[in-house]
Amino acid sequence: MAFIIEFESVRFRYPESDHDSLCDISIGFEPGSFNAILGHNGSGKSTLAKQMNGILLPTEGRVLVSGMDTANEDHLLEIRQTVGMVFQNPDNQIVSNVVEEDVAFAPENLGIPSEEIRERVDNALKQVGMYEYRMHAPHLLSGGQKQRVAIAGVLAMQPKVIVLDEPTAMLDPVGRQEVISTIHRLCREKNITVILITHHMDECIDADRLVVMSNGKIVLDGKPIEVFRNVERMEQEGLDVPETMRVLFDLNLAGEELPPDVLQMKCCAEYIAASLRKREQEAWQK
Repeated sequence: MAFIIEFESVRFRYPESDHDSLCDISIGFEPGSFNAILGHNGSGKSTLAKQMNGILLPTEGRVLVSGMDTANEDHLLEIRQTVGMVFQNPDNQIVSNVVEEDVAFAPENLGIPSEEIRERVDNALKQVGMYEYRMHAPHLLSGGQKQRVAIAGVLAMQPKVIVLDEPTAMLDPVGRQEVISTIHRLCREKNITVILITHHMDECIDADRLVVMSNGKIVLDGKPIEVFRNVERMEQEGLDVPETMRVLFDLNLAGEELPPDVLQMKCCAEYIAASLRKREQEAWQK
């Protein structure tokens, strides 16, 4: 399968820096997949995100979006229609005083006919569960609602990819759950490729793929359960793993023989209970 976004030996250095923020990155993202990129502050994950629609351009190497080189200015508009960006602070993306006007802003700037804009705006707001708020003032919404409006504004452009750069960083737990549920649904139901940049381990558990970055490099890459199995490496990077895998890891260090890669709390408890019953039976037999 062809990648919808592909990095080819990409290096990037900010003008004022004396070291690379991205170091020889080669990675591809498949259409319709949900990808999480995890890393501590300064790991390079946000710099990677901004390469995906030409906000930043590689110092070396290439980034291809549907085969188009982001360094080619002739393709820049099409690339940015293909890859929509959602950032940390929704207030920085909201430009109008009415929700539906804000969602319509980008399509209007593209010269899309009014009838089609109306349809796009309504569909986008329905997809993020904000249609009933279409006549509300954005500044009166909660943080999670504002971020969903920002996502609707991107959806109105009808992108094939949505890159979300720490979209829940400024939200409370309820707002975080609203946003994460919304983007999972968009991926599964609308086949939109999602690339979620985050430092929250729990937002990565249900992804198709988890990439861990450190010091501008990719240090782990695979299904979440495969990546989280590397408990010691995750600790070295200052990152958490799910509590279930942490408990099983510690018990195995103490001499147990439990499966190391269980994400569900119920399954974890069942394995531990079975191990305890086995120990009791062995003790009685002695």
